[in-house]
Amino acid sequence: MPKVTKRKARKAESTDEETADQPVITVVDKTPKKAVKRKASSSVDKNAKKVSCTNEVSTLEEATQELEDEEVQLPKTMTLKASSRLSPKGEKATLKLVSWNINGIRGWLANGGLKYIEQENPDVIGFQELKCDKEKIPNDATPTGYKSYWLSGDTAGYSGVGLLTKIDPIDVKFGIGNAEHDTEGRVITAEYDKFYFVVSYIPNSGRKLVRLGYRQQFNEAFRSYLTELDEKKPVIWCGDLNVSHQSIDLANAKSNTKTAGYTQEERDDFAKILAGGFLDSFNEEENLIVKQFCSSDYLLVRHLYPEERDAYTFWSYFRNARARNIGWRLDYFIISSRLQENLCDVIHQTGVYGSDHCPIVLLLSFV
Repeated sequence: MPKVTKRKARKAESTDEETADQPVITVVDKTPKKAVKRKASSSVDKNAKKVSCTNEVSTLEEATQELEDEEVQLPKTMTLKASSRLSPKGEKATLKLVSWNINGIRGWLANGGLKYIEQENPDVIGFQELKCDKEKIPNDATPTGYKSYWLSGDTAGYSGVGLLTKIDPIDVKFGIGNAEHDTEGRVITAEYDKFYFVVSYIPNSGRKLVRLGYRQQFNEAFRSYLTELDEKKPVIWCGDLNVSHQSIDLANAKSNTKTAGYTQEERDDFAKILAGGFLDSFNEEENLIVKQFCSSDYLLVRHLYPEERDAYTFWSYFRNARARNIGWRLDYFIISSRLQENLCDVIHQTGVYGSDHCPIVLLLSFV
Protein backbone atom coordinates (compact mmCIF):
# COMPACT_ATOMS: atom_id res chain seq x y z
CA MET A 1 0.00 0.00 0.00
CA PRO A 2 1.23 3.55 -0.67
CA LYS A 3 3.24 5.54 1.82
CA VAL A 4 0.51 7.65 3.39
CA THR A 5 0.72 7.94 7.13
CA LYS A 6 -2.06 10.29 8.14
CA ARG A 7 -5.69 9.73 7.31
CA LYS A 8 -7.55 12.16 9.56
CA ALA A 9 -10.78 13.45 8.11
CA ARG A 10 -11.28 17.17 7.86
CA LYS A 11 -14.28 18.45 9.72
CA ALA A 12 -17.16 19.31 7.46
CA GLU A 13 -18.04 22.98 7.37
CA SER A 14 -21.16 23.38 9.45
CA THR A 15 -22.56 25.69 12.06
CA ASP A 16 -23.54 22.60 14.06
CA GLU A 17 -20.33 20.87 15.14
CA GLU A 18 -22.11 17.79 16.46
CA THR A 19 -23.87 17.26 13.15
CA ALA A 20 -20.60 17.69 11.27
CA ASP A 21 -18.84 15.04 13.34
CA GLN A 22 -21.65 12.48 13.24
CA PRO A 23 -21.38 10.04 10.29
CA VAL A 24 -24.46 9.60 8.13
CA ILE A 25 -25.21 5.87 8.08
CA THR A 26 -27.23 4.16 5.37
CA VAL A 27 -27.97 0.43 5.13
CA VAL A 28 -28.74 -1.19 1.78
CA ASP A 29 -29.75 -4.80 1.11
CA LYS A 30 -27.44 -6.56 -1.35
CA THR A 31 -29.25 -9.92 -1.24
CA PRO A 32 -29.85 -11.21 -4.80
CA LYS A 33 -33.53 -11.49 -5.56
CA LYS A 34 -32.98 -14.79 -7.34
CA ALA A 35 -30.36 -17.47 -6.92
CA VAL A 36 -28.60 -16.67 -10.17
CA LYS A 37 -25.15 -15.43 -11.09
CA ARG A 38 -24.73 -11.73 -10.57
CA LYS A 39 -24.11 -9.54 -13.57
CA ALA A 40 -20.80 -7.80 -13.91
CA SER A 41 -20.84 -4.49 -12.10
CA SER A 42 -19.67 -1.29 -13.69
CA SER A 43 -17.06 1.19 -12.58
CA VAL A 44 -18.11 4.23 -10.55
CA ASP A 45 -17.43 6.38 -13.56
CA LYS A 46 -17.52 4.52 -16.87
CA ASN A 47 -16.21 7.53 -18.73
CA ALA A 48 -13.23 8.08 -16.48
CA LYS A 49 -9.90 7.33 -18.09
CA LYS A 50 -8.22 4.63 -16.03
CA VAL A 51 -4.63 5.27 -15.08
CA SER A 52 -2.02 2.93 -13.72
CA CYS A 53 -2.61 2.37 -9.99
CA THR A 54 0.32 0.50 -8.56
CA ASN A 55 0.30 -1.26 -5.23
CA GLU A 56 3.86 -0.40 -4.27
CA VAL A 57 4.62 0.11 -0.61
CA SER A 58 7.63 1.30 1.28
CA THR A 59 10.30 -1.19 2.23
CA LEU A 60 10.88 -2.15 5.86
CA GLU A 61 13.62 0.46 6.18
CA GLU A 62 11.51 3.19 4.61
CA ALA A 63 8.63 2.42 6.95
CA THR A 64 10.73 3.53 9.91
CA GLN A 65 11.62 6.93 8.46
CA GLU A 66 9.90 10.00 9.85
CA LEU A 67 7.89 11.42 6.98
CA GLU A 68 5.74 14.49 6.80
CA ASP A 69 2.12 13.45 7.23
CA GLU A 70 -0.20 13.88 4.30
CA GLU A 71 -3.74 14.90 5.14
CA VAL A 72 -6.43 12.91 3.40
CA GLN A 73 -10.05 14.03 3.36
CA LEU A 74 -12.46 11.18 4.04
CA PRO A 75 -16.24 11.20 3.44
CA LYS A 76 -18.56 11.66 6.42
CA THR A 77 -21.06 9.12 5.14
CA MET A 78 -21.10 5.40 5.89
CA THR A 79 -23.14 3.10 3.69
CA LEU A 80 -23.43 -0.47 4.93
CA LYS A 81 -24.53 -3.34 2.74
CA ALA A 82 -26.69 -5.99 4.38
CA SER A 83 -27.63 -9.46 3.20
CA SER A 84 -30.27 -12.01 4.12
CA ARG A 85 -28.91 -14.61 1.74
CA LEU A 86 -29.33 -18.18 3.02
CA SER A 87 -26.82 -20.99 3.15
CA PRO A 88 -27.07 -23.90 0.68
CA LYS A 89 -29.06 -25.70 3.40
CA GLY A 90 -31.55 -22.82 3.48
CA GLU A 91 -30.42 -21.51 6.87
CA LYS A 92 -29.99 -17.91 7.96
CA ALA A 93 -26.58 -16.56 8.90
CA THR A 94 -25.77 -16.89 12.58
CA LEU A 95 -22.12 -15.79 12.53
CA LYS A 96 -20.67 -12.55 11.19
CA LEU A 97 -16.90 -12.23 10.68
CA VAL A 98 -15.08 -9.12 9.49
CA SER A 99 -11.57 -8.46 8.17
CA TRP A 100 -10.12 -4.98 7.70
CA ASN A 101 -6.71 -3.53 6.94
CA ILE A 102 -7.07 -0.32 8.94
CA ASN A 103 -3.70 1.22 7.92
CA GLY A 104 -2.83 2.46 11.41
CA ILE A 105 -5.02 1.95 14.46
CA ARG A 106 -4.62 5.48 15.85
CA GLY A 107 -5.74 7.08 12.60
CA TRP A 108 -8.51 4.52 12.27
CA LEU A 109 -9.85 5.47 15.68
CA ALA A 110 -9.65 9.17 14.84
CA ASN A 111 -11.58 8.53 11.62
CA GLY A 112 -14.51 6.91 13.45
CA GLY A 113 -13.58 3.26 13.06
CA LEU A 114 -15.47 2.26 16.19
CA LYS A 115 -18.67 3.61 14.67
CA TYR A 116 -18.38 0.96 11.99
CA ILE A 117 -18.02 -1.82 14.56
CA GLU A 118 -21.04 -0.45 16.42
CA GLN A 119 -23.17 -0.52 13.26
CA GLU A 120 -21.86 -3.76 11.72
CA ASN A 121 -21.84 -5.58 15.07
CA PRO A 122 -19.62 -8.50 14.04
CA ASP A 123 -19.01 -11.51 16.25
CA VAL A 124 -15.31 -11.49 15.37
CA ILE A 125 -13.17 -8.94 13.54
CA GLY A 126 -9.57 -9.27 12.39
CA PHE A 127 -7.36 -6.23 11.78
CA GLN A 128 -4.21 -5.78 9.73
CA GLU A 129 -1.60 -3.02 9.74
CA LEU A 130 -1.98 -1.71 13.27
CA LYS A 131 1.28 0.27 12.90
CA CYS A 132 1.46 0.50 16.68
CA ASP A 133 3.25 -1.41 19.41
CA LYS A 134 0.81 -3.71 21.17
CA GLU A 135 1.64 -2.10 24.51
CA LYS A 136 0.58 1.28 23.15
CA ILE A 137 -2.77 0.28 21.63
CA PRO A 138 -5.34 2.77 22.99
CA ASN A 139 -7.75 1.26 25.51
CA ASP A 140 -10.75 2.54 23.56
CA ALA A 141 -9.76 0.29 20.63
CA THR A 142 -11.54 -2.52 22.50
CA PRO A 143 -15.30 -1.85 22.42
CA THR A 144 -17.58 -3.02 25.21
CA GLY A 145 -18.51 -6.66 24.80
CA TYR A 146 -15.32 -7.68 23.00
CA LYS A 147 -12.05 -9.28 24.05
CA SER A 148 -8.97 -8.03 22.23
CA TYR A 149 -5.73 -9.66 21.17
CA TRP A 150 -2.92 -7.63 19.61
CA LEU A 151 0.36 -8.56 17.94
CA SER A 152 3.08 -6.16 16.84
CA GLY A 153 6.43 -6.76 15.21
CA ASP A 154 9.95 -5.92 16.26
CA THR A 155 9.97 -2.72 14.18
CA ALA A 156 7.91 0.13 15.63
CA GLY A 157 5.14 1.51 13.45
CA TYR A 158 5.25 -1.40 11.02
CA SER A 159 2.77 -4.20 10.28
CA GLY A 160 0.79 -5.64 13.23
CA VAL A 161 -2.47 -7.60 13.44
CA GLY A 162 -5.33 -7.68 15.91
CA LEU A 163 -8.45 -9.58 16.89
CA LEU A 164 -11.68 -8.48 18.56
CA THR A 165 -14.08 -11.25 19.54
CA LYS A 166 -17.38 -11.55 21.36
CA ILE A 167 -16.97 -15.33 21.46
CA ASP A 168 -14.47 -16.71 23.94
CA PRO A 169 -11.79 -18.58 21.97
CA ILE A 170 -10.47 -21.91 23.17
CA ASP A 171 -6.94 -20.72 22.48
CA VAL A 172 -5.12 -17.86 20.75
CA LYS A 173 -1.75 -18.30 19.05
CA PHE A 174 0.57 -15.53 17.89
CA GLY A 175 2.65 -16.19 14.78
CA ILE A 176 3.06 -19.48 12.91
CA GLY A 177 5.67 -21.08 15.12
CA ASN A 178 8.54 -20.19 12.79
CA ALA A 179 11.17 -17.88 14.28
CA GLU A 180 12.27 -16.65 10.85
CA HIS A 181 8.78 -15.39 10.04
CA ASP A 182 7.37 -14.39 13.42
CA THR A 183 9.22 -11.10 13.97
CA GLU A 184 6.94 -8.78 11.97
CA GLY A 185 3.59 -9.32 13.71
CA ARG A 186 1.68 -10.89 10.84
CA VAL A 187 -0.52 -13.75 12.07
CA ILE A 188 -2.98 -14.38 14.91
CA THR A 189 -4.91 -17.66 15.12
CA ALA A 190 -7.95 -18.06 17.36
CA GLU A 191 -9.29 -21.55 17.93
CA TYR A 192 -13.04 -21.88 18.35
CA ASP A 193 -15.23 -24.91 18.84
CA LYS A 194 -15.93 -25.53 15.16
CA PHE A 195 -13.08 -23.79 13.33
CA TYR A 196 -9.78 -21.94 13.42
CA PHE A 197 -9.90 -18.23 12.60
CA VAL A 198 -6.62 -17.04 11.10
CA VAL A 199 -5.95 -13.31 10.73
CA SER A 200 -2.99 -12.53 8.48
CA TYR A 201 -1.14 -9.63 6.92
CA ILE A 202 0.93 -11.28 4.19
CA PRO A 203 4.27 -9.55 3.43
CA ASN A 204 4.33 -7.12 0.53
CA SER A 205 7.13 -7.56 -1.98
CA GLY A 206 7.88 -3.83 -1.81
CA ARG A 207 9.06 -1.26 -4.29
CA LYS A 208 11.20 -2.78 -7.02
CA LEU A 209 10.23 -6.18 -5.52
CA VAL A 210 13.05 -5.98 -2.97
CA ARG A 211 11.27 -8.45 -0.65
CA LEU A 212 9.89 -10.84 -3.26
CA GLY A 213 12.30 -13.57 -2.22
CA TYR A 214 11.33 -13.28 1.43
CA ARG A 215 7.65 -13.13 0.46
CA GLN A 216 7.96 -16.46 -1.31
CA GLN A 217 9.67 -18.05 1.68
CA PHE A 218 6.88 -16.79 3.93
CA ASN A 219 4.25 -18.14 1.52
CA GLU A 220 5.70 -21.63 1.71
CA ALA A 221 5.92 -21.62 5.51
CA PHE A 222 2.41 -20.23 5.82
CA ARG A 223 1.00 -22.83 3.43
CA SER A 224 2.40 -25.59 5.65
CA TYR A 225 0.94 -23.89 8.72
CA LEU A 226 -2.59 -23.78 7.26
CA THR A 227 -2.36 -27.40 6.18
CA GLU A 228 -1.47 -28.48 9.72
CA LEU A 229 -4.41 -26.54 11.14
CA ASP A 230 -6.87 -28.05 8.70
CA GLU A 231 -5.88 -31.55 9.72
CA LYS A 232 -7.41 -30.74 13.11
CA LYS A 233 -10.54 -28.74 12.22
CA PRO A 234 -11.86 -26.41 9.46
CA VAL A 235 -10.03 -23.16 8.81
CA ILE A 236 -11.30 -19.64 8.13
CA TRP A 237 -8.40 -17.56 6.84
CA CYS A 238 -8.81 -13.82 6.35
CA GLY A 239 -6.75 -10.71 5.86
CA ASP A 240 -4.82 -8.52 3.48
CA LEU A 241 -3.11 -11.19 1.38
CA ASN A 242 -1.30 -8.64 -0.78
CA VAL A 243 -2.07 -10.41 -4.04
CA SER A 244 -4.60 -9.99 -6.82
CA HIS A 245 -4.82 -13.50 -8.14
CA GLN A 246 -6.52 -12.93 -11.49
CA SER A 247 -6.82 -10.04 -13.93
CA ILE A 248 -10.43 -9.54 -12.78
CA ASP A 249 -9.05 -8.65 -9.35
CA LEU A 250 -7.48 -5.31 -10.27
CA ALA A 251 -8.35 -2.40 -12.52
CA ASN A 252 -5.15 -2.27 -14.58
CA ALA A 253 -3.71 -5.75 -14.86
CA LYS A 254 -1.57 -5.20 -17.95
CA SER A 255 0.36 -2.28 -16.50
CA ASN A 256 1.02 -3.95 -13.13
CA THR A 257 2.64 -7.27 -14.00
CA LYS A 258 5.92 -6.09 -12.44
CA THR A 259 4.26 -4.46 -9.45
CA ALA A 260 4.09 -5.96 -5.96
CA GLY A 261 0.79 -7.77 -5.58
CA TYR A 262 0.46 -8.90 -9.19
CA THR A 263 3.77 -10.45 -10.18
CA GLN A 264 3.67 -13.90 -11.71
CA GLU A 265 5.67 -15.24 -8.77
CA GLU A 266 3.16 -14.00 -6.19
CA ARG A 267 0.21 -15.25 -8.19
CA ASP A 268 1.87 -18.63 -8.72
CA ASP A 269 2.57 -18.93 -5.01
CA PHE A 270 -1.05 -18.16 -4.27
CA ALA A 271 -2.08 -20.78 -6.81
CA LYS A 272 0.13 -23.30 -4.99
CA ILE A 273 -1.76 -22.60 -1.78
CA LEU A 274 -5.03 -23.09 -3.63
CA ALA A 275 -3.72 -26.26 -5.24
CA GLY A 276 -2.91 -27.61 -1.82
CA GLY A 277 -6.56 -27.41 -0.91
CA PHE A 278 -7.84 -23.85 -1.47
CA LEU A 279 -10.42 -22.55 -3.92
CA ASP A 280 -11.45 -18.99 -4.67
CA SER A 281 -15.19 -19.08 -4.09
CA PHE A 282 -15.59 -15.52 -5.35
CA ASN A 283 -14.88 -16.84 -8.84
CA GLU A 284 -16.58 -20.05 -9.91
CA GLU A 285 -14.78 -20.23 -13.25
CA GLU A 286 -11.42 -20.05 -11.48
CA ASN A 287 -12.57 -22.81 -9.14
CA LEU A 288 -13.03 -25.18 -12.07
CA ILE A 289 -9.43 -24.61 -13.12
CA VAL A 290 -7.94 -24.96 -9.65
CA LYS A 291 -9.98 -28.06 -8.85
CA GLN A 292 -7.93 -30.00 -11.39
CA PHE A 293 -4.95 -29.67 -9.06
CA CYS A 294 -6.60 -29.69 -5.64
CA SER A 295 -6.49 -32.71 -3.33
CA SER A 296 -7.91 -31.13 -0.18
CA ASP A 297 -10.86 -29.04 0.83
CA TYR A 298 -10.60 -25.28 1.02
CA LEU A 299 -12.79 -22.57 -0.40
CA LEU A 300 -12.27 -18.88 -1.10
CA VAL A 301 -15.11 -16.43 -1.39
CA ARG A 302 -15.19 -15.70 -5.16
CA HIS A 303 -17.51 -18.68 -5.56
CA LEU A 304 -20.57 -16.56 -4.88
CA TYR A 305 -19.91 -13.84 -7.47
CA PRO A 306 -17.96 -15.31 -10.40
CA GLU A 307 -18.83 -12.56 -12.89
CA GLU A 308 -18.60 -9.50 -10.68
CA ARG A 309 -15.98 -7.06 -11.86
CA ASP A 310 -14.73 -3.90 -10.17
CA ALA A 311 -15.04 -5.74 -6.84
CA TYR A 312 -12.04 -4.19 -5.13
CA THR A 313 -11.00 -3.78 -1.50
CA PHE A 314 -7.99 -1.43 -1.81
CA TRP A 315 -7.60 1.93 -3.52
CA SER A 316 -4.61 4.25 -3.58
CA TYR A 317 -5.15 7.63 -1.94
CA PHE A 318 -3.71 9.24 -5.05
CA ARG A 319 -5.45 10.41 -8.24
CA ASN A 320 -8.91 10.05 -6.69
CA ALA A 321 -8.64 6.30 -7.21
CA ARG A 322 -11.38 5.26 -4.82
CA ALA A 323 -14.01 7.60 -6.21
CA ARG A 324 -13.19 6.28 -9.68
CA ASN A 325 -12.96 2.69 -8.41
CA ILE A 326 -9.45 2.14 -9.76
CA GLY A 327 -8.49 -0.51 -7.24
CA TRP A 328 -7.27 -3.95 -6.29
CA ARG A 329 -8.85 -6.93 -4.54
CA LEU A 330 -6.25 -7.72 -1.88
CA ASP A 331 -8.47 -8.76 1.04
CA TYR A 332 -9.99 -12.23 1.22
CA PHE A 333 -11.89 -14.76 3.27
CA ILE A 334 -10.83 -18.36 2.67
CA ILE A 335 -12.71 -21.25 4.23
CA SER A 336 -12.33 -25.01 4.28
CA SER A 337 -14.69 -26.50 1.74
CA ARG A 338 -16.42 -28.59 4.38
CA LEU A 339 -17.77 -25.24 5.61
CA GLN A 340 -19.29 -24.55 2.20
CA GLU A 341 -22.71 -25.70 3.35
CA ASN A 342 -22.48 -23.02 6.06
CA LEU A 343 -21.60 -20.20 3.65
CA CYS A 344 -24.29 -17.53 3.30
CA ASP A 345 -22.64 -14.46 1.81
CA VAL A 346 -19.56 -12.30 1.45
CA ILE A 347 -19.79 -8.50 1.44
CA HIS A 348 -17.28 -5.83 0.45
CA GLN A 349 -18.26 -2.78 2.52
CA THR A 350 -17.06 -0.26 -0.06
CA GLY A 351 -19.17 2.48 1.51
CA VAL A 352 -17.10 2.40 4.71
CA TYR A 353 -14.06 4.68 4.95
CA GLY A 354 -11.31 5.26 7.45
CA SER A 355 -8.57 3.39 5.57
CA ASP A 356 -7.33 2.82 2.03
CA HIS A 357 -8.89 -0.66 2.36
CA CYS A 358 -12.56 -1.36 3.00
CA PRO A 359 -13.79 -3.97 5.47
CA ILE A 360 -15.00 -7.31 4.14
CA VAL A 361 -17.69 -9.44 5.80
CA LEU A 362 -18.25 -13.20 5.86
CA LEU A 363 -21.67 -14.54 6.86
CA LEU A 364 -21.94 -18.18 7.96
CA SER A 365 -24.71 -20.35 9.36
CA PHE A 366 -24.01 -22.61 12.31
CA VAL A 367 -27.12 -24.23 13.78
